[in-house]
Amino acid sequence: MSTVCEFELNQKQEFFEFNKVAKQSNGSVLAKLGNAVVLATVVSEFDNPVDEDFTPLTVQYVEKTYAAAKLPGGFIKREAKPSEFETLTSRVIDRSLRPLFPKGYVYPTTITVIVLSADKDVDLQVLALNAASAALYTSNLPIKKSVAGVRVGKIEGEYVINPTNEQLEESTLDLYVAGSKEELLMIEMKAISSEEMVEVDIEAFTKVHQTNEMNEDNLVEAISVAQNALKEANETYEKGFESVCKEIKNVELIEFTIEESIINYVRDNYLENIKQAIKKLAKSERATELKEVAKLISQDNYCLENEIEFSTIYEAVSIVKREAVRQMIVNDKVRADGRGLKDVRPISIDTNILPSAHSSCLFTRGETQALVVGTLASAKDGQMFETLTEKSTSTENFMVHYNFPGFSVGEAKPMFGVGRRELGHGNLAKKALESTIDKDYGETVRLVSEILESNGSSSMATVCGGSLALKAAGVPVSNLVAGVAMGMVVEGDNYSVLTDIMGLEDHDGDMDFKVAGTKDGITALQMDIKLGGIELSVLKEALLQAKEGREHILGLMEEASSEIVPSEALPLVEQFAIDPSKIMVVIGKAGSTIKEIIEKFSVSIDLDRDSGNVKVSGENKQNVLDACEHIKTISNNASSRKENKKDIDFEKLYKVDDVLVGKVVRIADFGAFVELPKGGEGLLHISKISKERVNKVEDVLNVNDEVKIKVLKVRKDRIELASNEF
Repeated sequence: MSTVCEFELNQKQEFFEFNKVAKQSNGSVLAKLGNAVVLATVVSEFDNPVDEDFTPLTVQYVEKTYAAAKLPGGFIKREAKPSEFETLTSRVIDRSLRPLFPKGYVYPTTITVIVLSADKDVDLQVLALNAASAALYTSNLPIKKSVAGVRVGKIEGEYVINPTNEQLEESTLDLYVAGSKEELLMIEMKAISSEEMVEVDIEAFTKVHQTNEMNEDNLVEAISVAQNALKEANETYEKGFESVCKEIKNVELIEFTIEESIINYVRDNYLENIKQAIKKLAKSERATELKEVAKLISQDNYCLENEIEFSTIYEAVSIVKREAVRQMIVNDKVRADGRGLKDVRPISIDTNILPSAHSSCLFTRGETQALVVGTLASAKDGQMFETLTEKSTSTENFMVHYNFPGFSVGEAKPMFGVGRRELGHGNLAKKALESTIDKDYGETVRLVSEILESNGSSSMATVCGGSLALKAAGVPVSNLVAGVAMGMVVEGDNYSVLTDIMGLEDHDGDMDFKVAGTKDGITALQMDIKLGGIELSVLKEALLQAKEGREHILGLMEEASSEIVPSEALPLVEQFAIDPSKIMVVIGKAGSTIKEIIEKFSVSIDLDRDSGNVKVSGENKQNVLDACEHIKTISNNASSRKENKKDIDFEKLYKVDDVLVGKVVRIADFGAFVELPKGGEGLLHISKISKERVNKVEDVLNVNDEVKIKVLKVRKDRIELASNEF
């Protein structure tokens, strides 16, 4: 018989039903909030331990389109490759629940969350994590700690717990925090940009882009709000789930230990060799130096006489290496590469090094190097995608794609498809940069980050290089964004916060978090805590230290930004405004006029019917300018509806072969615009001025000249002219 646990949290009714479905799993639950229903299951194979010292955990979050009463998009009507949202949500659940597994738990485990019914007012990422935690907490696995997810928005200056998706659109903050009733385990944050109306004089207002960065104090305050909500939620869950928890399975936690005597022998006799290897490890993520030390030790008499296996020796070397790294940091306040705790590695920046790309930036920090390349396209060229709760497709016009080839860490492996790590790092960089782009900028921007070297925080190198690539492409941004990876090592009551960590410190440290922002505050944050929690006072200290590093990097980026030489490959864009009532004349019947202009001049044209704004772009500068002049002429020939006049009908006023006398009013490179005696303007193309070749219009005609012309072609809305000689 099933059991339903009902809770009221954040003024919402939550239902968790156990022992109804998927009863062959180690743990399962149907979680319901509003009209959203998700199934979460946990399965672990107690009879199939792996040989390595890690927990083989796999997390899958799956959305079924039937949950929103629709079919899968595309040719094949069956769910296939997971969407980016599904992959990123799987990562969120994994990073939140993995710390709960005890050391030595080496049994293959799968957590699966399936969305069975969707509700556009429900945050599926929060519900999915809460359901997965409920299934894990009530299962027979040796885990007795509830974890919950909470999202915090900031609307009109007030923090809102678990806002609806509609409310989140009005928010200036998107903060997602996972944790238990005592500990923070995972934090993701991004600033959300907005526009504000600002008074410029007594009767006029203008729209101003707001990036909405958060300073360190406000961010800690928001996290504190989330922590209080997590405490309430987890206490409620743990108390409510007591009656449905299964009896814990008595499974062996495998200890991967070696004899203390071997560790002591390596420490006493080879510590200096290991310290020398550590200095080399500071320049690489590969462990080849440690293997060389282990090979050396394996050949001495002690190891040969005691027949100690190489794997055991290597494990002892790794243990001593970790001790040495942490001791240097906590006690000596010195790092493996000789830096102080707050020092940022040397940085070099080269912009627009790829002549055929719209923009590029090679950002190098220590042994981490990212080549970020920007490409601009029209709004219609964005990435189309589907969301579960929307019936129609949406378009993404800002993309950050991150690639991590094996050669970046000296590994001989081919490049395969995009994995979860690549999607996660690209998503973090996108969060950091997106809020700085002007909300009125309607073009599509794609940034691709190719990681050429990696030894710590290639995602933050992507942020720095990406910000400069946006600047180099002429994308309107409020400020430059820099990112820095921070770490922490804790030994007893002592701890050290590290700025700009490398791979060695990430591996042997207790926490790593990435902070990105402008000179005015933080735009994105990602934190994974291995300690089992962090005090907010310590977090604030770490954020303030990150601010110092960020400001140092921003100074170097500002200097590089001032030296950017625009790429010759950048498309030329011209913008101007015409009377909005004349937009339809430019478009023409069924789009015939604008299509003709696009084909004739090889340009792209965007028109705003409300404002009358016209944007013309193309690869050839002269073609763009000529197209602009042509559009202005069509607009000038059309009367404004505001003046209650009818548009000029050239077919009623003029006939082909009519000979007229007109006055030159404007000259362009491609011809002259002539004011006609019965009204309107016509184009006298440079090729029709004279039977002889004319290289420059000004060689034959000047503004205000009277010319004798005849009508070549006439349509209702425009007219083409030729010299009377033709």
